[in-house]
Amino acid sequence: MHIPTEPIWVDDNNTLASLCQRWAQQAAIAVDTEFMRSDTFYPIAGLIQVGDGQGCYLIDPKAISDFTPLADLWRNQKVTKVLHACSEDLEVFAVLLDALPQPMFDTQVAAAFAGVGFSLGYAALVRELLGVEIPKGETRSDWLARPLSKAQTEYAALDVAHLLIVYGKLLKSLKEQNRLDWALAECDAQVSAAAEPQDLTQAYRKIGLGWKLQPRGVAALQSLCLWREQEARASNLPRNRLLKEQPLFELARRLPDDYNAMRRIEGIPKRTLADHGDQLLGVLQQARDLPDDQLPARMAPPLGREYGTAIKTMKAWVRERADAVGLPPELLIRKKEYEHLVRSYADGDISLPERLTGWRYDVIGKDLLEVARQSLAAT
Repeated sequence: MHIPTEPIWVDDNNTLASLCQRWAQQAAIAVDTEFMRSDTFYPIAGLIQVGDGQGCYLIDPKAISDFTPLADLWRNQKVTKVLHACSEDLEVFAVLLDALPQPMFDTQVAAAFAGVGFSLGYAALVRELLGVEIPKGETRSDWLARPLSKAQTEYAALDVAHLLIVYGKLLKSLKEQNRLDWALAECDAQVSAAAEPQDLTQAYRKIGLGWKLQPRGVAALQSLCLWREQEARASNLPRNRLLKEQPLFELARRLPDDYNAMRRIEGIPKRTLADHGDQLLGVLQQARDLPDDQLPARMAPPLGREYGTAIKTMKAWVRERADAVGLPPELLIRKKEYEHLVRSYADGDISLPERLTGWRYDVIGKDLLEVARQSLAAT
């Protein structure tokens, strides 16, 4: 089968609208993005690639002013949008189009369910299924530069050229193994997670050392992290450009009350102190003034070594079950879900993480609950 790989440049609204009208008549299209994010909070789209089996189209976000037809296509439930390892692409679409591709089929996810391999890169997957080698020389290119080089456009086109063929093979394999519903549910969950508004007040829970803080320090850390999230978005700067994790923790631990005390904390950028020092001092003062009865609870510490044997028992059982059903154990359960089982048991009411109550319930969830209960009881 001949697969067109010649890049076709799209840089005007009328051409894009015409193509979107044509693509809306197809059952599926291949989609990818190239973007830059080194100095910004939000990804900046450099290209959107679409493959339709007839050509590889490179849409120039710097030249297009009306993305409405593309956003409408993304919402068109009759057209499956096929991507590979889509998480970052979904962020690009949310920012650029205010729309997410639905329905979406992630070939990396599908490959894991089909038994081809877990977390395979696109080039490895194409090699495995089609025996085609895809060069990866332009991975770190500047996709915002114009004009793009011939090597860049050819590389970008190849990222969607083979995707529909891969999609067809994976679709066939999943149907034969009666796992298509599982794969589609996983893809839908990715889109739903990307669409769900983030609770910025909970950002402090990602700070690894936060469990060491007393309640007033936790209150300060929560407010500091909320400030960082809001400011990073407002100024379109990476979080760490404002404050890295270690100085955030130290600010919450020490609760400095003036500039000199803040300056003594290693790792706070001079620009952050100059531009936001008053705000940081205000946030810390609010934490100091918070009444004792309004302070949050301390954060849970890392699990103790006493739970190590129980977790090993659970992991061994999951590996056996995964082998029995022919799925990678990483696809069935995540590290934090073992932790959920342990913590819920310690709290007196063991429960399954939400992710193990869907299709995973019959595969591992139902029996894992009992394995966890027994192994933890023996701890």
